[in-house]
Amino acid sequence: MDELHSLDPRRQELLEARFTGVASGSTGSTGSCSVGAKASTNNESSNHSFGSLGSLSDKESETPEKKQSESSRGRKRKAENQNESSQGKSIGGRGHKISDYFEYQGGNGSSPVRGIPPAIRSPQNSHSHSTPSSSVRPNSPSPTALAFGDHPVLQPKQLSFKITQTDLTMLKLAALESNKNQDLEKKEGRIDDLLRANCDLRRQIDEQQKLLEKYKERLNKCISMSKKLLIEKSTQEKLSSREKSMQDRLRLGHFTTVRHGASFTEQWTDGFAFQNLVKQQEWVNQQREDIERQRKLLAKRKPPTANNSQAPSTNSEQKQRKNKAVNGAENDPFVRPNLPQLLTLAEYHEQEEIFKLRLGHLKKEEAEIQAELERLERVRNLHIRELKRINNEDNSQFKDHPTLNERYLLLHLLGRGGFSEVYKAFDLYEQRYAAVKIHQLNKSWRDEKKENYHKHACREYRIHKELDHPRIVKLYDYFSLDTDTFCTVLEYCEGNDLDFYLKQHKLMSEKEARSIVMQIVNALRYLNEIKPPIIHYDLKPGNILLVDGTACGEIKITDFGLSKIMDDDSYGVDGMDLTSQGAGTYWYLPPECFVVGKEPPKISNKVDVWSVGVIFFQCLYGRKAFIRRCLAYRKEDRFDVHQLANDPYLLPHMRRSNSSGNLHMAGLTASPTPPSSSIMTY
Repeated sequence: MDELHSLDPRRQELLEARFTGVASGSTGSTGSCSVGAKASTNNESSNHSFGSLGSLSDKESETPEKKQSESSRGRKRKAENQNESSQGKSIGGRGHKISDYFEYQGGNGSSPVRGIPPAIRSPQNSHSHSTPSSSVRPNSPSPTALAFGDHPVLQPKQLSFKITQTDLTMLKLAALESNKNQDLEKKEGRIDDLLRANCDLRRQIDEQQKLLEKYKERLNKCISMSKKLLIEKSTQEKLSSREKSMQDRLRLGHFTTVRHGASFTEQWTDGFAFQNLVKQQEWVNQQREDIERQRKLLAKRKPPTANNSQAPSTNSEQKQRKNKAVNGAENDPFVRPNLPQLLTLAEYHEQEEIFKLRLGHLKKEEAEIQAELERLERVRNLHIRELKRINNEDNSQFKDHPTLNERYLLLHLLGRGGFSEVYKAFDLYEQRYAAVKIHQLNKSWRDEKKENYHKHACREYRIHKELDHPRIVKLYDYFSLDTDTFCTVLEYCEGNDLDFYLKQHKLMSEKEARSIVMQIVNALRYLNEIKPPIIHYDLKPGNILLVDGTACGEIKITDFGLSKIMDDDSYGVDGMDLTSQGAGTYWYLPPECFVVGKEPPKISNKVDVWSVGVIFFQCLYGRKAFIRRCLAYRKEDRFDVHQLANDPYLLPHMRRSNSSGNLHMAGLTASPTPPSSSIMTY
């Protein structure tokens, strides 16, 4: 205490002003003692919570009294010394003690003991209970510190480093901060790059979108132009076909409506080509009759031969006498023709040769007329077919080139069946020709019948869409137009069907027919090897398409509307029940399909074998043992599809020479007499 009182008053005022901010002369000793006592208390508590308290600079901003002391701090202390007593009273009147400020300031880390670095603090200083005077002296501020007490922030800034809580140094912190800044810069740079890349991608997307829109517009223009050109071409083809049909109407004939009572029927009238042929035929017949009459007259003038010269003379004399006796007198008033003058033998043979030549020439002309007539009949059949097609096309609701399903442009009618129409169409998406089969239900049908027909068509679609074979027409698509109309899209073949070819050429060579039958059997074998097997049931020349339009090219089978699926549930040892008896083309169906009884007849793939035999016979118009095995009346004696496919007649030719130099074909000898075990036996 003596040492505290021995301080210079100026320094004591500075010390009090540091803690209180107010000069007090009367309470100086009390304040100094309180300072020493409180400093000792704070020194003891600083050993236990040195690192847990903040610096003075951290707490000064939170103390309102400190702000007041800093604002009221000044250098004019002499004027303040004169009013120490009055100020002491005012301080005492406020009720605040200097120990309260020590207590508050001790908590913010501004104690002189806490300001000592840990390296110079001793355990004796931290744990000894020294007197207030001894605790204040070593920790009392130096005159220099008191002299510069108006800068209290400098010393706490040196104590703001939390050395006891971490091992980081300033270099490490600087390095971490620099790394963090670098990472932040990298991230910001990466973000900028990504933003630029995103902008570039958006710009590219916009450009591609514009380019796509441009290409779409160009594609739409191309499609529109294609549609326009296709419609123009189809219109020109329709006009040309109708012009040709009108010309053929005059040349080949046409249908005329004839009334029979109360009804009208169509009757065929031949054109001028047939009329000219009929006239030529009549002229030839007339010439033949004339020649025959002249030959009879020539026979009467035939001269007698040398061997029979006497006998005819006596006979003639007897006849003359008999005539005179019968006719009476010689002065008969009736004039009788003279007997024909006999020709010489040379004249007779000459005239006979002329008549023979004329008859031969007439026979040749008659054969030519007959051949021309047959050719015209075939052309007339095609003409009648074209007339029916044009009539059906004109009466169709799809004649004006509509686009079905926004994809298929209908061009012209190919044919019409019972409840369907087949159009040649163009696929605008795939840029290819296709055959669109339009199924139209009769609006007067009952709903049950419509449902059965639609079920039948869907069944055909399900069967056909699973087939994939080069000899079978492919099915591309299926869609509905309305409740009564739906369509199937099939592969289009440029050529005609076999029926068209046979009507045009009537027959073909055996090699061409064999090639067609081989391809048909190959397709049938595929249908019987898949699971479940399938019976076509409607094989006929109209359902066999010639790809190139010729008999020496590829063929494709179409129309699976009557196909039968031989699943395990419906197919047994004897075959499967025929539930659609009466359907199909009866010219090409086997006899078992027409059996009527209590139970439906059993069928198998031998139905298709019979159809193949009929088609082969129709192509050849001849007799072959192979056809006979196909057309066996009893089902048990007839080939099935597998036996038909393995028949030597349909196998490739195997040419080889033997000792006699004869050629063999697939095990069948080329000698005139085939073996009895061969399939060629009639």
